Amino acid sequence: MATKEDILEQVAEEYLTHKGYFVRHNIKYLPRKDHAAFISNKDSNHSDIDVIGIHPRQEGHKKVVAVSCKSWQDGFNPSKLLQAINSSKKLSGREAWKGFRELTNPKWSEAFVTAIEHATGSRQFTYVLAVAHVKGDKSLWENHPPFLDAIGKNPIRVITFDEMVTEIDGMLTRTVASTDVGRMLQMFKFSDRGKAKLRAG
Repeated sequence: MATKEDILEQVAEEYLTHKGYFVRHNIKYLPRKDHAAFISNKDSNHSDIDVIGIHPRQEGHKKVVAVSCKSWQDGFNPSKLLQAINSSKKLSGREAWKGFRELTNPKWSEAFVTAIEHATGSRQFTYVLAVAHVKGDKSLWENHPPFLDAIGKNPIRVITFDEMVTEIDGMLTRTVASTDVGRMLQMFKFSDRGKAKLRAG
């Protein structure tokens, strides 16, 4: 039986599809076993890239998008999370950096970039963190030098659920969408409630 992705992953996939990307999801990766810092009992559980998008008509960093989804209902607080990572604090029972291995641990960063290269043929990409909503200044995260260094100076973007849905909504037509998420958003858009919202706006 197929496992359903997190709703945020489904929306991220729909968002990229509407922008012309071909998408793959749940790309698994591990640090290489011959890495000097590899520890067998700590580094043998895969991490995965939630969504990768490849655009046939874009170039450079826009051609490939790698999305990490964090659907925390309390929201994403860049300042608080950076402080927790930098001071090795725990959040929700585990060290904060472990939720972002690809940005905080060199062997995982290397594995992350290599996985993208294997999946797309490119080491140039945009790293996107998709979140429910942002509490604070997202540019603190997007411009954090150690993170940018970790992924080879590729750009980092933070995007919210609402931003993705709003952009998808603006591109929807009455042609039946090809995904469950697309069809659901069409139903909202063209329902009586959706039409009333458009008239009020």
